[in-house]
Amino acid sequence: MEVTKETVPDGRMLEPLVEGASSQARVVKVLADGAYDSKANFRMLDSRRIEPAIKVRKNSSMRADGCMPRKLVVVEQLKNYERWKKSHGYGHRWMAESAFSSIKRTFGEHVTSVRWENIVSELMRKASLYNLFMSMNPK
Repeated sequence: MEVTKETVPDGRMLEPLVEGASSQARVVKVLADGAYDSKANFRMLDSRRIEPAIKVRKNSSMRADGCMPRKLVVVEQLKNYERWKKSHGYGHRWMAESAFSSIKRTFGEHVTSVRWENIVSELMRKASLYNLFMSMNPK
């Protein structure tokens, strides 16, 4: 988990998130929404041999423009989005979205801290508590 200020775009955080996850487990696929659609992210994932399941913009050009990994995804999505979504497991993003929704419902959407280091600490505690609650769930 990375906590950033609102001015930091989501897409810029993909590499640090992948690095953090890779230190804990072998990352083979990244499921991400359109905020992560950039040539830099596709190149980074390709260099690490990680499958990109990233939704691209609807008006994306089918030209490679120096990034063949992104072009392949664009062509596949524009040809048949539903087939791409199913074949790459993109629909599984609901699990992560559900976790964020649960955290917001449980702890609220706002932080009470004012200083940046306290904001980060508060959000990390909320995520840790959520993980603790989930681990106590007797499925």
